Amino acid sequence: MIPAAFEYVAPTSVEEALQALAEHGDEAKILAGGQSLLPVLRMRLNAPEWVIDLGRIDALRGIRDEGDHLVIGAMTTHTEVGTDPLVHEHALLISKAVTHLADAQVRHRGTFGGALAHADPAGDLGAPARALGASFVLAGPGGSRTVAADDFFVDLFETAIGEDEILTEVHVPKRTGWGAHYEKFVRVAHQWPIVAVAATVRLDGDTIAEARIGLTNMGSTPLRAEGVEQALVGKPASADAVREAAAQAADGTQPPSDLNGDADYRRHLATVLTARAVLAAAGR
Repeated sequence: MIPAAFEYVAPTSVEEALQALAEHGDEAKILAGGQSLLPVLRMRLNAPEWVIDLGRIDALRGIRDEGDHLVIGAMTTHTEVGTDPLVHEHALLISKAVTHLADAQVRHRGTFGGALAHADPAGDLGAPARALGASFVLAGPGGSRTVAADDFFVDLFETAIGEDEILTEVHVPKRTGWGAHYEKFVRVAHQWPIVAVAATVRLDGDTIAEARIGLTNMGSTPLRAEGVEQALVGKPASADAVREAAAQAADGTQPPSDLNGDADYRRHLATVLTARAVLAAAGR
């Protein structure tokens, strides 16, 4: 289907983009890589009068080291994130997750910030962002503010980004030397995950010193499996100990029921995949 007609503007700075957003308000939509918005427009599920394309704002691209964290520009493509040596060294979980995201064509066009701002609970980046304790920089008319990942994802396709704000960059705390794994369960290749688990662990010898675990498609937002994280600390990185802790993975979750599986099936998957992800992250 052909999208409804709209006006198009491509600012070259964040300030120009914010001005356009302020001018057109509810009548406008932000375009990043287009992998989420364009299908919506083609199906006429949304018909904005204006599309504000961020593609010409060079300041929103790139990855840099800021000491204790990495900064990933919102318009950095998935391919750039997945192949960047800084990300691989200091935020291995994101490198692992990006390789599972859609296919090569989508990764080439889609953007890191765009996918996170879309806030699909079945998206592959929300759980890693929560697990790593990322924070999001939002630019608005009054300046910039930073929102922690735990507060950024509000509900289904809803984030803390205000109507007059733009996501400009994501700050990812370094987890240098941590093992990581993204375990994704699908029926066919490139499908949205039925359930996925993002796990990163720090070992002290054969003992798990710290663990951080995110859950994909287990609720209306990406989730943290904090009970499992706490249960793993001080435990040996053995199959029995990890599986015992992973039995709590679905506690407090509200997974959807659909054609791919009902809620109980997803709860079972979460426990199995969590054990697999943690063991793989620990190199077991």
